[in-house]
Amino acid sequence: MSTQISEPLASSIEDAFARLVDFVPTALPVLSVYLNTQPDQHGRAPDIGPYLHREFKALARTWNPGSPERQSFDRDVERVSSYATERIESAANGVAIFACWAAEEFFEAVQLTAPVSENRVYVYNQPHLYHLARLDDQYPRYAAVLTDSNTARIFVFGLGQVVDADKVKGKAVHRVKVGGWSQARYQRRVGNAHQQHAREVIERLAEIVSQDRITRIILAGDSVAIPVFQEQMTPEMAAMVEVMKLDIHSSDQDVLAATLEKLQETDAKSDSEKVERLLQQYRARGLAVAGSQETLGALANGQVDELLISTTLEHGHPQTEEIEAILAPELPDSAGGTESEESRQAYLPDLLVTKAKETGAAVSFIEDAALLESVEGVGAFLRWRS
Repeated sequence: MSTQISEPLASSIEDAFARLVDFVPTALPVLSVYLNTQPDQHGRAPDIGPYLHREFKALARTWNPGSPERQSFDRDVERVSSYATERIESAANGVAIFACWAAEEFFEAVQLTAPVSENRVYVYNQPHLYHLARLDDQYPRYAAVLTDSNTARIFVFGLGQVVDADKVKGKAVHRVKVGGWSQARYQRRVGNAHQQHAREVIERLAEIVSQDRITRIILAGDSVAIPVFQEQMTPEMAAMVEVMKLDIHSSDQDVLAATLEKLQETDAKSDSEKVERLLQQYRARGLAVAGSQETLGALANGQVDELLISTTLEHGHPQTEEIEAILAPELPDSAGGTESEESRQAYLPDLLVTKAKETGAAVSFIEDAALLESVEGVGAFLRWRS
């Protein structure tokens, strides 16, 4: 099992997520730690040491001293505590750490500009991925273009920070005469210059979309420039675009805040449409399932194309043996037997998200609790129906 400490202030969790998803479940404890490291109103970093000490002390007593589980856990406590004390960057607002000493000293740490909502510690037989997937959904990777008729600023944002920024400057058109043929010629030159500027910007944007695998674009500018840019876009790119108003001279952080808010507003509006389409498909016995049992079964079979999960499901209870049996295989323990059901219970949201990621399914978090309430907070679109 590889060991990886991600670069500070990650702009993408794709590689880290792939390693975490590839982790082979084990009978020995896997430690997952989420930390809120946002400074307080006085700029002071939180003291997370006492919190970790309390949590680790309470967990340690659940294993017999000297057992393989306790030995592995104790080594992980040392590594996580050392990392949290010495390695967290001052600019990080959140940190996710995953460790299992017994699994070839596995260790994965991701530092984030995006804030983690609260401190959490989990122990299970594989990494707890729900909150990492939730952060990726809340702070997606996307492009933003601020433009007028002569200048464009292109940004790539990810996990709550500026990943890249570029500027494209068009050729200025100087007016020398007014009226008659000269006026018409000048207007043609202006129109041609605007179109040329738009083409150059769209060409650069297309490169960025391809290189960074962008699926969403925010286009902001004046009422003259926006239609010219939209005309130059391919249908595929146009389908990614959301349009909004934003001052081209806005600061990078203001652009990030405004465009992220726009994406979140759009997502909130589309959630109800997506859930309604899911329920219609489910009622018609189409390519959809609803409810925890059916969705878990479909995930286990690799049928799910997109998982829809209510954010309120996070506060659910440990799963029943019936649900555990669908997704969690029996694991060999350190003595060569099988692990008890009680020791490998997990929460439904994490089981759902982890299995979706393992099978390449998309995950959409539904913010409005009422939308999926009638189907236990979860459903899925299917690739195929058995």
